[in-house]
Amino acid sequence: MSEYQYYEFLAIDRPLDEDEQAEVRALSTRAVITSTSFINEYEWGDFRGDPARLMERYYDAHLYLANWGTHRLMLRLPRALLPLKTAQQYCVSDQVTAWVSGEHLILDLSSEDEEGDWEEDAERSLAAMVGVRAELAAGDVRPLYLAWLAAYGAWERDEDAFDYADEDELEAPVPPGLGSLTAPQRALAGFLRLDADLLSVAATASPPLTGDDPQNLAAWIAGFPAAEKDALLLRVAQDHAAAVRAELLRRFRASAAPQEGPRRTVAALLDAAAVRRAERDRQAAARHAEEQTRRERERALARERRLSDLAEDEEAAWARAEALIATKRPGEYDEAVELLKDLETLAHAADRTAAFSERFTDLQARHSRKPSLIERFNRAGLKPA
Repeated sequence: MSEYQYYEFLAIDRPLDEDEQAEVRALSTRAVITSTSFINEYEWGDFRGDPARLMERYYDAHLYLANWGTHRLMLRLPRALLPLKTAQQYCVSDQVTAWVSGEHLILDLSSEDEEGDWEEDAERSLAAMVGVRAELAAGDVRPLYLAWLAAYGAWERDEDAFDYADEDELEAPVPPGLGSLTAPQRALAGFLRLDADLLSVAATASPPLTGDDPQNLAAWIAGFPAAEKDALLLRVAQDHAAAVRAELLRRFRASAAPQEGPRRTVAALLDAAAVRRAERDRQAAARHAEEQTRRERERALARERRLSDLAEDEEAAWARAEALIATKRPGEYDEAVELLKDLETLAHAADRTAAFSERFTDLQARHSRKPSLIERFNRAGLKPA
């Protein structure tokens, strides 16, 4: 299998100037580079740059795909909006990591599945997921929990993904709203291969979102000292409106956060997901069996009606079979065989098997030079007397 790798970077908060674009260009002559993006594909060879260093110096989001099953998403945020202490609560081995570089915090989220199928249009995933960056900046940590959960979910694909001692690890803090993910969060869950049953189990301990109620938000802001409001307005006037909004929402949500409940172990989550999956599969199998029974019953009733109609004029049925055979077309041969099988069934029911066999023997003798027809007779179990 040939190798394929895809690299994409986005500069969101600040575009790259010409010197910075030239520095990035030195790493790849084939990449499509603009002031806000970098895209390159490799079918042989490797990218000479280090994505982590590029994120530290230039970019705010990075997507990496490889056709041997690697999915990787990196995000850079101002550390004032997402403290390292918060991110570290959701770190898992090499799958979810975080570090500080200057005034920024960088998240590195990855998923591996060597046996998985290549996903069409996966290269377009970054546009669908990048919204989680703004959500994290505004204090919504659901993307971090999804990454944590997806990391341990890999245990169901690879039994060697973790040590058995990790089964007793307590889950990361459960944020509200896991039962009502945003579109970027759903895209992130899919990209990290988060199992739907595991997510459903985790969501049972997640309280619903109370929402950013305008009245509560207004009352909360009204309590700010005048000097703090002036400082915030000044930052807005200095073109930092998005950062101010994210900071305010993060602080407001933290003030209204529900009390954290008891945490489950990794083993408890995975076991509950397995039980849920088994029950869902059982219900699906039961529904399938019921549907099969219904269809068989309908087919039996339809055949009874067909046989009843056929019994009213068997001679016409024999004539119809002869006419179908005379066409010498395979499709009509199949219809003739079905008709003859029905006539045989009627004969058995009326204790006229000998008469049917005699008539069928005559029909087969007259058409013995049609091998395709004779083969169909044999497959259907129609035999001469």
